[in-house]
Amino acid sequence: MKRIVSLLLTAVIAVSCLTLSACHGLVAQEEFEIPSALTSEPIEITFWSKSDSNVTQVGVYQKAIRDFEALYPNIKVKLVPYNDYSHIYSDVITNISTNTTPNLCITYPDHIATYKTGGNTVVALDSLMSDGRYGLGGSELLFDGPTKDEIVPKFLDECILDGQYYALPYMRSTEACYVNRDLVEALGYELPEVLTWDFVFEVSEAAMAKNADGTYVANGQNTLIPFIYKSTDNMMITMLKQKDAGYSNDLGEIHIFNDTTEQILLDIAELAGQRAFSTFKISSYPGNYFNKGQCIFAIDSTAGATWIGTGSPNHDVDEDEMVEVTTEVMTVPQYDTDSPDMISQGPSVCIFNKEDPQEVLASWLFLQFLLTDEVQMSYAKTEGYCPVTLKAQSNPEYLEYLASAGIDSDEHYHVKIKATQLLIDNIDNTFVTSVFNGSTNLRSAAGQMIEEVTKGARRKDVIDSDYIEQVYAKVTSLYHLRAVNTDDKLPSTAVTLLVCLGLAWCGIGGYYLWDKYRK
Repeated sequence: MKRIVSLLLTAVIAVSCLTLSACHGLVAQEEFEIPSALTSEPIEITFWSKSDSNVTQVGVYQKAIRDFEALYPNIKVKLVPYNDYSHIYSDVITNISTNTTPNLCITYPDHIATYKTGGNTVVALDSLMSDGRYGLGGSELLFDGPTKDEIVPKFLDECILDGQYYALPYMRSTEACYVNRDLVEALGYELPEVLTWDFVFEVSEAAMAKNADGTYVANGQNTLIPFIYKSTDNMMITMLKQKDAGYSNDLGEIHIFNDTTEQILLDIAELAGQRAFSTFKISSYPGNYFNKGQCIFAIDSTAGATWIGTGSPNHDVDEDEMVEVTTEVMTVPQYDTDSPDMISQGPSVCIFNKEDPQEVLASWLFLQFLLTDEVQMSYAKTEGYCPVTLKAQSNPEYLEYLASAGIDSDEHYHVKIKATQLLIDNIDNTFVTSVFNGSTNLRSAAGQMIEEVTKGARRKDVIDSDYIEQVYAKVTSLYHLRAVNTDDKLPSTAVTLLVCLGLAWCGIGGYYLWDKYRK
């Protein structure tokens, strides 16, 4: 009986530990032991990058690799460019099971949270960052890398998972609303200093007026979608953040199924039912409609600025379809203009554990090299990105670049530089969501809700509370959301823990009574 009770208590403790760790879904990582010195033996590391099919970005990486290898001749870096973050994510997940992950990859914290569930897969960087020899600003570095204090604190903090750093930021962007000022004014409106959702919805509804011949009054064309949002994931997350409504928390509890979410979906459905709102998944890329004069408010990443506006260097529209547009770059619409919120985006870089610690050290050195001024400035100039270091942001060469907006339609394309400046001016207004194993699925579910009601409204479905409940059920099943918690319910993990503790006390009480009876 003593053995039974002992085993019971051991099991309860084990289950409790697993339950507590399941609150985040994260697995504790082993501390990386830094080698005493970098070896002179040949080392090859692999870096999975993301380039948006932009040859200029690939060229920046290739030059960075050449410069790095010139400093460290024994380290060879193999570049594997991807065109999509999701493909990097899925390939890493696949390779974790076969122990064939790359040494480094472009990533997001949501992705790292999932990678970490595979065991000791991702290197915790805290000890590497603080190492006096090879850490940030370390004495043994052969290049002028940034110190910890020279990385934008808000961007660096985005790389903390479960109390430790698991990545370093590489580039940052946010979302911008690209506005066709000409169409706004043609409809009799004047652009406010800060966009509001009410203003965007009102102008979008007004833009649906048609002439007798069926063309739209605003642009004189047969096609007009006044408001297109590229990332509905970000749309829902941003609107909930601005309303201080539930989404999720640091424990991984899901609070998105609430009254505010329902009202947001009903408002969007009403606009979509008038064909005044659409999404990238439904209608294609907003920049294409914008460049044809067929969209008034196009919300996309600042990193997508080179595809939007008259003279944009990367546009996908035939020249004879392009319309001269006065493009304004503004923050995304707000509910409270005195307290703006806008999402922080952009890639970070993580390092994967390997049997040879020299590979990890070499990967860490290359990761730091990506944060040097030349790499940061060169890559940031390719899109509407913002360098993640204060050093690069304050570099005279970079300041001159920002001040030269509009002198050409390529490197100094005015819309791109305006988008970059918008982020720099609003760093303190950016936010990120909680990261946990499953947060990627929750993000996808948030966007899918908007897609569902938008498609339903366009089909003339009746969008009401019952419809919204069906959407909730669909995304919960589709994205395997593990828990739907409300403020008046305990998390499922807490319920499991309490049940286990109750069973333990029942076992102890039973043993006590049996022992008394035996004696």
